[in-house]
Amino acid sequence: MSEPVTLSIDAMGGDNAPEMVVEGVETALERLNGVRFLLFGDEAKLRPLLERHGKARAVCEIRHTPEIVTNDAKPAQALRGGRNSSMRLAINAVGDGEAAGIVSAGNTGALMAMAKFVLKTLPGIDRPAIATYFPTRRGESVMLDLGANVECDADNLIQFAVMGEVFARNVLGLNNPTVGILNVGQEDLKGNQAVQTAAQGLTNASLPLRFHGFVEGDDIGAGTVDVIVTDGFTGNIALKTAEGTAKLFGHFLKEALTSSLFPKLGALLAKSALTTFKMRVDPRRYNGAMFVGLNGICVKSHGGTDAVGFANAIHVALDLIGNDFNESIKEDYEAFRASFNPDDVEVVANG
Repeated sequence: MSEPVTLSIDAMGGDNAPEMVVEGVETALERLNGVRFLLFGDEAKLRPLLERHGKARAVCEIRHTPEIVTNDAKPAQALRGGRNSSMRLAINAVGDGEAAGIVSAGNTGALMAMAKFVLKTLPGIDRPAIATYFPTRRGESVMLDLGANVECDADNLIQFAVMGEVFARNVLGLNNPTVGILNVGQEDLKGNQAVQTAAQGLTNASLPLRFHGFVEGDDIGAGTVDVIVTDGFTGNIALKTAEGTAKLFGHFLKEALTSSLFPKLGALLAKSALTTFKMRVDPRRYNGAMFVGLNGICVKSHGGTDAVGFANAIHVALDLIGNDFNESIKEDYEAFRASFNPDDVEVVANG
């Protein structure tokens, strides 16, 4: 980073916090310079951890609060009763301009509710969405929404498309990413009114966005497009299905390679290739989901991750900050609104 950046950290969020959080900061600092951290949490727990991690101690400032948002807290409950929690105070630091972004591994619903309340949404964006990236046969792709919005209309999907395209350019470094809408088929007449209207809107708009059209479930892993747009209900199911399938495959592979002496010998000979495979599908590499559409950078780490995964979430946040992510969304969406004419859209829904 060319100039010093301050990142706000919910040090008490996550299954293994605060140990995992402090270790994650230490791990992230192996590749960082010019970054400082505000750690919000219980000083009695954080101070001894920083004493054991010299790099983190040198760039971290503790902001004490004994209050936390529990994993089972309802979003409304957390919003009302968590004003002095580590999560809320970390978000406030971004809203007050003390920090350029926040990273938390805490309660997803509470984080979204608090972040939306404090940071608000970008101009023209109705609902924030959860976006992250994951491996495909062609490299990596972005999917959104992954659970923030169960029901979406065409405007929401169009907004997700614009924000996802900006995410792909900033985080994945793709110069001209392709965008597709997840549907039950690739034919023009497939899908409900929301996906058809969104597709026609993206097709007709004079926006520098490469809209591929509709994609299906098997296109996700194939990497047919760089950005996959869907509602939060479908996206969350697709993501969890992919994660479960990957775990099942890993279980079967381990079971097969340890079933007898010869498979074990084969595994030993293929150790290098298996290590490469393991790294390629390691979920920690893809940890760090962005709440896109907020007027501030907010990154959600998986609650059960370790230090390596949390460090990656920190890098995602810094990438978004360094590339003026939100300014790009503002510019692109303003251009889309200027070019889109709803009267040009004709829809014939057919499931």
